Amino acid sequence: MAPSSLVLPSVDWHASSAVPALLQEKLETSPVYLEPSTLRQLRLNHSISSLLVLRLPYTTSTQFMSPKEMLSGNDEVIGEVLSILKSQAVPYTAVFTALRPSRVIREVSLAVENLGRSLLQAPPKPAAAPHPPVMYNNSVGPCILLWAENLTMSHVRSGGAPVLFELTSRTFGPGASVSLTDSVCNRTHSRLVLNYGDVEGYKDFKVIFVMNSRRYPVSAQHWFTLDNVEIEYNGLKARFNGSRHIYAPQNYSFHCQSVTSFRNPLLVPFSSSDNATNWRVSFTEFQIQGFNVTGPSFSYASDCAGFFTPGIWMGLLSTLLMVLILTYGLHMLMQLKTMDRFDDPKGASISVPQTE
Repeated sequence: MAPSSLVLPSVDWHASSAVPALLQEKLETSPVYLEPSTLRQLRLNHSISSLLVLRLPYTTSTQFMSPKEMLSGNDEVIGEVLSILKSQAVPYTAVFTALRPSRVIREVSLAVENLGRSLLQAPPKPAAAPHPPVMYNNSVGPCILLWAENLTMSHVRSGGAPVLFELTSRTFGPGASVSLTDSVCNRTHSRLVLNYGDVEGYKDFKVIFVMNSRRYPVSAQHWFTLDNVEIEYNGLKARFNGSRHIYAPQNYSFHCQSVTSFRNPLLVPFSSSDNATNWRVSFTEFQIQGFNVTGPSFSYASDCAGFFTPGIWMGLLSTLLMVLILTYGLHMLMQLKTMDRFDDPKGASISVPQTE
């Protein structure tokens, strides 16, 4: 036995249940489960490592014994086991632990936590911070911001398999290889050019976002629209129109959870003969701002989701139906009339003639 003892005040019941398996792996031997009464009959070999597991009785109070008496009995069993091991002159290491703690300490100060034991499980890794948006700067400062969780495009070629373009890692993060040199911006017009060079065998591959700001007399303020999303490749161009659905006040940014050209499309080709009909565009968590940019952060976002969602319409219609039913019931109750004649026991009885 070690000359000194180590007391670990905090017991994690998930870790304590794994102690036999851990010791079995380290000692490369199977555990032997014994009762205190059968330990005297066991003869241990000094040259072979052994793993003995003794389960003590539970210390919860019963109808016949109090917790104090149960703990005293367990203490006698522990003393008996140690005396048997000493009598056989076998070096040993004893580990005494519970199946689960009697109470759980939810909050532990830093000073106390450093004195306790470390958990076997490694601490979870912190979640990776989202990549910063693409920011284009002119001579004055930042003027265009673009961010998306996922930028994906696919081109359907005649007689061939679709070509998938995964542009997220090329556009955002430390490994981005996109160039913004052809971008321009002013007070009424912004043009963000994402130049990827040669991608998937396509030369001079570019994605262009064209935004314009206009003043609308009805709202008495300026609004910007994403008029064009253009894809240039191999000397060709595919143009999508986004002005019908992608717009926001000039001081705001635009955000939409999904911007696609094929499912609930916000981007539509300009004509049926445009090359855009062969392209499928998908932007996830898309956000863009082309005017009044003051720094690397977006302004307040105008979301593409409408106020009256299907759930709101369903709730309004259900409420209206219940109000109509209640109104009809109250109207029927108000139309009830009491009898205008009653039977008087002192007068003549009311006769109701019966006719066939």
